[in-house]
Amino acid sequence: MAPRFTVFSYDRRGRGDSEDTPPYSVEREIEDLMALIDEAGGAAFVHGQSSGAVLALEATVKFPAIVRKLSLYEPPFIIDDSRPPPPENFVGQINELVAANRRGDAVEYWMTEVVRAPAEAVAEMRRAPTWPALEAVAHTLPYDIAVLGDNMAGDPLPRDQWTAATAPTLVMDGGASPVWIRNSARALADVLPNAQHHTLEGQTHNAAPEVLGPEIKRFFVG
Repeated sequence: MAPRFTVFSYDRRGRGDSEDTPPYSVEREIEDLMALIDEAGGAAFVHGQSSGAVLALEATVKFPAIVRKLSLYEPPFIIDDSRPPPPENFVGQINELVAANRRGDAVEYWMTEVVRAPAEAVAEMRRAPTWPALEAVAHTLPYDIAVLGDNMAGDPLPRDQWTAATAPTLVMDGGASPVWIRNSARALADVLPNAQHHTLEGQTHNAAPEVLGPEIKRFFVG
């Protein structure tokens, strides 16, 4: 992307080098993004992935003149019966585990009960060198849930929730991703006022940059 665009990639609130001044709210995360866009010149093309895709969408609703184009990859809404919704008190369970300094258990709970990754795969992940980085951001898991709002209960997306998001939008999913999250991407493209949908064949939720990047570039340039 960099040869064609000025690219800003940042650590969201509470992650990496970014601070985490309480109390948390989705509105403050939107303010973070708007502050970065202001630094970049006052308007931007925005790309977001997973919960970051939903955050970018909510920012576009609030500031439609500032986000000129919007690229979204696999917003993790649960909009039908292709998978069960998370347990009823999953947010409280994650908060309790983090408060007890059981950060690894909080990540494991998220992965198995919310993402629904196989338990044996998560057990393997806990032995990987990347696991401490996941534990370090365990306290931000409820932030992702807050961004997703009420759209994880298996109900269809409301058709009027994002009518103000009129910027040209590309919604993508991976052809090798689970059915439920692919359904989410297609449903979101269907309810947005100015959106198109595209599947990246062979890709999963962690899409390869060399595959995803050209698609974003093509959309932003076009």
